[in-house]
Amino acid sequence: METVRNILESGLAELGIRVTDEMLGRFDKFADLLRTRSEETNLTAIKDPAEIARLHFIDSAAPLALFDFSDKSVIDIGAGAGFPGLAIKLASPETKITLLDSRQKRVDFLNEAARHLELFDVSAVCGRAEELSAKGKEYRESFDIAISRAVAALPVLCELCLPFVKLGGVFIAMKGPEPEEEIAASSNAIKKLGGVLYKTEKYNLPGTEIGRSCVIIRKETNTPDTYPRRFAKITKLPL
Repeated sequence: METVRNILESGLAELGIRVTDEMLGRFDKFADLLRTRSEETNLTAIKDPAEIARLHFIDSAAPLALFDFSDKSVIDIGAGAGFPGLAIKLASPETKITLLDSRQKRVDFLNEAARHLELFDVSAVCGRAEELSAKGKEYRESFDIAISRAVAALPVLCELCLPFVKLGGVFIAMKGPEPEEEIAASSNAIKKLGGVLYKTEKYNLPGTEIGRSCVIIRKETNTPDTYPRRFAKITKLPL
């Protein structure tokens, strides 16, 4: 019988991510907490432990195989139940993580999970991305990496996420197997917001035929003060 631990051990190793007993133990605890709290709050529709391991934990940790997160400051935009942010922290303990979500119940869960898993250098913040990164705010252009998974179309994500990234840092958008159309639609936004397309990495989730990709955008110039705009305008009139 497959267990969360077995699936994680083989899947993360296949991705080239170093696995330790302590890491696997914390993933086990996170899976238990997630299932318990999901009965009270709608954190995830995925209940099966094997599916949690593959479709949440391994999927969320996969960017660690594509980019160096060591000792980096990372903000997870739209963190939800902790994906990808908490999974990245569990697999890369030296990474400093800020988890941003607009719903207080989710932020409360994220703070509880960080305490339960005895994680340090983790903060969960309740707020809207376009407000938190506005000119003069403490979060603007202060992170090495901004990352987002299953939140919005790439043109929208660029305006929500790139203002958080410092010069020389990157925004990583976790996408499906064929991101080319979204990338093409985002070319103007990327340029206006100070970014440049660095590379796109495609891969399959270990143990599955599910295709994924990471679109990596490097921050080369400061984001103009006029961005981000209000969310309604971002979604109605993408750059």
